[in-house]
Amino acid sequence: MIDIKEVKIVFENEDFLAINKPSGISVQDERDKTGILPIICQQTGYDRLWLVHRLDKVTSGLLLLAKHQQSAARLSGYFADRKISKYYVAITDKKPKKKQGAVIGDMHKIRDGKWALSTTKVNPAISQFFSTSLSPGLRLNLVKPSSGKTHQIRVMCKSLGSPILGDTLYSGTPSDRTYLHAYCLDFIDQANQIRLVCEPESGNLFKHSDYKQSLSKFSTPWDIPWPQIGRNK
Repeated sequence: MIDIKEVKIVFENEDFLAINKPSGISVQDERDKTGILPIICQQTGYDRLWLVHRLDKVTSGLLLLAKHQQSAARLSGYFADRKISKYYVAITDKKPKKKQGAVIGDMHKIRDGKWALSTTKVNPAISQFFSTSLSPGLRLNLVKPSSGKTHQIRVMCKSLGSPILGDTLYSGTPSDRTYLHAYCLDFIDQANQIRLVCEPESGNLFKHSDYKQSLSKFSTPWDIPWPQIGRNK
């Protein structure tokens, strides 16, 4: 069971706060489980907070919560206009078809709540990535999605033949958690550069020294020379 007292506040100002959402908690209430908003409101004493983007239930990491409607509209606009750079880390136990590059394609819903990648590019999911060796049989992936489609990174990894470890919905090897974490956010808000870095707090492999060593290659992902990509490439 997740101890809600341990939800970490990574950053806070007068307009919003950033939390390290635990894996296994939905951003919204489920039928029999409380979502993250009432948990954080209870923890911080705020009467209300606003979601401005989403993370999958299985995904941990940086989640922005606005403190009022004006900041909610502004931050939501940043995400919609792709003015916020998002960086995720994922661990896989199979080699991807390529070690770096981009995956671009439309996504369509299939069975059992799953999504799949299409070859068409009408309104595509766009993800760039680097993959590096973590330890024998394991790889660490840094992913930069420039769109925000449902299950986008999980589908991307599956399409590369290397589903995320623990992500059994997409044929990942069972593990103690789904190894996908929202690692960094980089954006400008009202002339202020905001760069947030958030380490995973759960997962045996995320705590291992091999992970720390491999992650050092990606410690400042905004400094990596990500190539410019277009939807039709």
